[in-house]
Amino acid sequence: MYDCKWRSNITVAVSMLLACSVSQAQSQSSDNADEPTEGQVKTLEAVTVTAQKRAEDLQEVPVSVAVLTGEKLNILASGGDDIRFLSSRLPSLQIESSSGRAFPRFYIRGYGNTDFDLNSSQPVSQVYDDVVLENPVLKGFPVFDLDRVENLRGPQGTVFGRNTPAGIVKFDSRRPSQVTEGYAQLSYGSFNNINFESAVGGGLSDNWSARFSGLYQRSGNFIDNNFSGAENALGGYDDAAVRVQFLYDGGNDFEALFNIHGRTLDGTARLFRANIIEPGSNELIEDFERKQVAIDGLNTQQLDQLGASARLRWNLGAVELTSITGMETLHYFGQGDIDGGFGASFAPPSGPGNIAFPAETADGIPDHLQLTQELRLASSGDNRLNWQVGVFYFYEDLTIESFNLDSLAGNTQNGFAVQDQETNAFAIFGSADYDLTEKFNLRAGLRFAYDDKDFIAERTQSPIGAGPIGPLFANPDDTELSWDISGNYSFNQNVSAYARVARGFRAPSIQGRLLFGDIVSVADTETVVSYEVGVKSLLAGGRARVNFSVFNYVVDDQQLTAVGGQTNFNTLINADKTVGRGFELDIEAYVTDNLDVTVGLSYNDTEIQDETLAVQPCGAPCTVLDPAGPVDGTVLIDGNSLPQAPEWVANATARYAIPLPSGEVFIYTDWAYRSDVSFFLYESEEFTGDDLLEGGVRVGYAWDLGDQEAAVFVRNVTNNVSLVGGIDFNNLTGFVNEPRTWGVEYTYRF
Repeated sequence: MYDCKWRSNITVAVSMLLACSVSQAQSQSSDNADEPTEGQVKTLEAVTVTAQKRAEDLQEVPVSVAVLTGEKLNILASGGDDIRFLSSRLPSLQIESSSGRAFPRFYIRGYGNTDFDLNSSQPVSQVYDDVVLENPVLKGFPVFDLDRVENLRGPQGTVFGRNTPAGIVKFDSRRPSQVTEGYAQLSYGSFNNINFESAVGGGLSDNWSARFSGLYQRSGNFIDNNFSGAENALGGYDDAAVRVQFLYDGGNDFEALFNIHGRTLDGTARLFRANIIEPGSNELIEDFERKQVAIDGLNTQQLDQLGASARLRWNLGAVELTSITGMETLHYFGQGDIDGGFGASFAPPSGPGNIAFPAETADGIPDHLQLTQELRLASSGDNRLNWQVGVFYFYEDLTIESFNLDSLAGNTQNGFAVQDQETNAFAIFGSADYDLTEKFNLRAGLRFAYDDKDFIAERTQSPIGAGPIGPLFANPDDTELSWDISGNYSFNQNVSAYARVARGFRAPSIQGRLLFGDIVSVADTETVVSYEVGVKSLLAGGRARVNFSVFNYVVDDQQLTAVGGQTNFNTLINADKTVGRGFELDIEAYVTDNLDVTVGLSYNDTEIQDETLAVQPCGAPCTVLDPAGPVDGTVLIDGNSLPQAPEWVANATARYAIPLPSGEVFIYTDWAYRSDVSFFLYESEEFTGDDLLEGGVRVGYAWDLGDQEAAVFVRNVTNNVSLVGGIDFNNLTGFVNEPRTWGVEYTYRF
């Protein structure tokens, strides 16, 4: 329904980039960093983070931060997965989606948002190359050619962007340099999966350098549609992305980094499957087949995304001035069979199981524009007193179109509604840190923010005969203060402890899905105060890093989304209070010179505290566990945990190397676990996800000083089949995790 006008241009750009990189790989080589000489032992490298918008050692930052870098990040990202591969790979981090590769939903410490509307806001912010990505579709931009991923846990609203009360997931690309280097990586595996990633960079002149990066991911269809009789009809995708960076280095006085990036995605949307849950439990039905569906609706997903940024830095002597300008725009369309089956009980044949009524919908973003501008003045160097002050502006103009289609009448359109929203946000911020003594550092920050939205929604065609409605308007605005104060005490050069108190907020949100409802709902501002203490340490002569934090937070007026229910309508509500508490543990160590391991563990206990808050439970015949509410057809959710918020998250990796005269053989394994979750605000037997454990294994051989590598890998090695989400208004519809995949991979670095 949309003209994907950028798709061919981006695909051509990626193809040219990859060809260029392979050509460079055949003609260039470089030496790796020296390995420890005989008699020396390996120690962990220092990890640099930019949690406070300047480069600092991870061990010195008084914030709970987890980082993915180097080989671990490359391996986890190399199997063709989208950004959801990060879920459970760091303590307290969860990512899930009911829209497949295009619309990830992030949760930190159990604090997130299950809203599937294209206008939804999230309390977890994503910052990609210093630019905040606000719309949830933007947050699915692929992970490739990165320097590091940082997960900043807890409120970060003093220094960063907007809507960060739960935390930030921060991505930093590899920057250009004067050194000619790059890589090309190709894998092929099950379902005709192709993952091709490459980059090449180097100097263009004495002052200019550039880096070109590209990614192409493809999977063939592997799911049969038993309704149409088509084999290998669904499940595939083509996903391509490109990034071009130019760096001007004028010496100590001026630096400019320009970034242009784009993405095009064409494939299958999330597949919903009717009645795959056993009534009275959350077990999959006995004859469930992952590679089969039976749907009469259309399923497609198309996304085109284009962005650019300019990061300018002036050294003015005692101070530095930084300007960061960002632009993002996208076009999106996704369509799916929401009832998960074919026909209807009143229009046989139908199935699988009972289909109360057909449900086939589509949503699109035909117009979108995001602009951001930050100006920041900061002290230069590493002084006893360091400070920064700045201003930030955010603008977004967004149009969303929603369609309903009649599966019984050949997928013809019978419903249409449109939303338009314009957002203007402005902030003034400042922070400082001061070394009170050689061992004790004190930090504090303050941010004054204003947010204003102009919203209009209208329905011109109703699928249930309700007639047109609207236009309906909403214009929420608010002014809030964010702040934080922290202290860090160094017992010695290897062990420190910190304490932090922070306040953050999320601006008012609007929900106007008028296809099946007649109102626009507005959620008031939510605020959070978080308390955190932690210890960071380097042990065993620098061979082990152990970081531990304990936290407690209270959210007032938390914005929640009552999804689906008996009337299949999204409604925004505010809970009086939500509390969360828990801990995080991050460990990295060389057990021997040839065996290194990482371990992550977190406990997140969340609870909604609002004695009168009630929502509609499932329209499907599910077993609701909550007490009846004050209005017929509602249930009370006081005392429930937040949805998609597991109490336990654990992960581990291990790499064992066998040195050979010509190189090394290595074995790498990674595992991620989360405990059970509830899919909705209410609790039920059926719409609950059991514990989920997935792992991967990789065996390879590296030679040519590590510049060449060949490997075989398996993802979801146990072929775990788990329910990871549901649709609750029609029948016991659910969707499951990705199947086991295998592949072979070759990498050339130069």
